Amino acid sequence: MAYTATDVKNLRESTGAGMMDCKKALDECAGDFQKAVDYLRAKGLAAAAKKQSRVAAEGLVQTVVKGKLASVVEVNCETDFVAKNDDFINFTNACANIAVDANINTVEALLAAKAPNGLTVKDNISELTIKIGEKIDVRRVQVEKLDGNGMIGSYVHSGKIGVLCKVETDKDVNSNETFKGLVKDLCMQIAAANPQFLSGNEIDENFKAKEAEIYAAQLKEQGKPEAMIPNIVKGKLAKLASEVCLYEQSFVKDPDTTIGKLIEATSKTVGATIKVTKFTKFNLGEGIQKKEDNFAEEVAKMTGQN
Repeated sequence: MAYTATDVKNLRESTGAGMMDCKKALDECAGDFQKAVDYLRAKGLAAAAKKQSRVAAEGLVQTVVKGKLASVVEVNCETDFVAKNDDFINFTNACANIAVDANINTVEALLAAKAPNGLTVKDNISELTIKIGEKIDVRRVQVEKLDGNGMIGSYVHSGKIGVLCKVETDKDVNSNETFKGLVKDLCMQIAAANPQFLSGNEIDENFKAKEAEIYAAQLKEQGKPEAMIPNIVKGKLAKLASEVCLYEQSFVKDPDTTIGKLIEATSKTVGATIKVTKFTKFNLGEGIQKKEDNFAEEVAKMTGQN
């Protein structure tokens, strides 16, 4: 079956593969367009697999709220440049929507889920890897569900921080502007102040012990007398809740009040009991060991210098 230059062009646009690869695919498949697509996909899967050893610490965090369900996902790539690519952005948005539509809470389930184009998310990753030329990795996904009254708030900061905040109420006050403003402020508080717990009674002993060790090491480094360190550490631990617990934190927009007092005041204003029951925060690339490139060394290697 013969093919034309237009066929090569259309195959390139459809798959994102290189012009010569598209021409070879049509040669191998006797000009059959669909077989050529499959041929490139098969070749591309092998090419995509080679990229899996690379470090993908850039990317995007995205949230989606649909009624009483909300999702937050982190999709990684290798460079910030690709994170701004429309195809990558659209893929990340699709992942967040697929997760919330199917109430998916594991990466494995999300990878196996079907995307609107009929392919699985995993197959879409392979095709996107071929097209973009970088490792793509769906790293995390979390879906929150609200059973009763209330609202799940969401906030994304520059694609690098994603927050979900589940706020439950004893009455339906979702149309109240004051309540909606509170939910928005809570999401921004979580993004800015990075709480680890909801309240002081949730702080576990292991966390306290770890913090105590860090405090003691810092004080020793500062040259504080050994005999004074235990009492200073005790004082610091007493203030720990105000640093790591959402309800005890100072409100970033008004440091003279705490989040707990803000919620209490809003409850009186809207005439409903308000309670934050859970929050989730994804920081892009958190915990990933990024590769540090040495430009001088790279140039030396390329020029054969030691």
